[in-house]
Amino acid sequence: MAGTLAGRVVVVGVCGSIAAYKVAMVVRRLRQDDAEVHVLMTPAATRFVGPVTFRALSHHPVITEMWDPHGRWDEPHVALGELADLYLIAPATADTLGRLAGGLAGDVVCATALATRAPILVAPAMSDAMAESPAVQENLARLRARGVHVVGPERGPLASGKVGLGRMAEPEVIVAEVAALLSGPAGRR
Repeated sequence: MAGTLAGRVVVVGVCGSIAAYKVAMVVRRLRQDDAEVHVLMTPAATRFVGPVTFRALSHHPVITEMWDPHGRWDEPHVALGELADLYLIAPATADTLGRLAGGLAGDVVCATALATRAPILVAPAMSDAMAESPAVQENLARLRARGVHVVGPERGPLASGKVGLGRMAEPEVIVAEVAALLSGPAGRR
């Protein structure tokens, strides 16, 4: 599969969930497939995995704030939204899904979702109770109706020790979905 994403730009928005550690493997595999990868993180995400990890794996600076006077772009959410061939948000927390469904842009991850015209793929991760809640299910339905692609959540062992719905899809499943979306007609710009 090496080289299958050559010339493609994948922007990855990382949100605050224990599943954020799995996204490091997603970024690594995307790079192994020759994708150019840029990472954005919510402030909560930096409590689980540090930006330095994603910088080392992506080979690009990691954006953690909307406005960085020393950053490469004046408006990183707009610049990366325009650059993206696909925007992946993983783990997509219940909070982020609600913000996306409501069209809110209070952090760089959600603002980039509003600024991009690229296909968006979300990989939800949360507790079983949250994943099964009517509000989360309604938000996912709203996002799907807008053309957002969803991978997972899966049933399995959760960080809480329970087994149930809410586990983020495994890195290889997410990478395969990215590749499928970028090889289909919707993924061609």
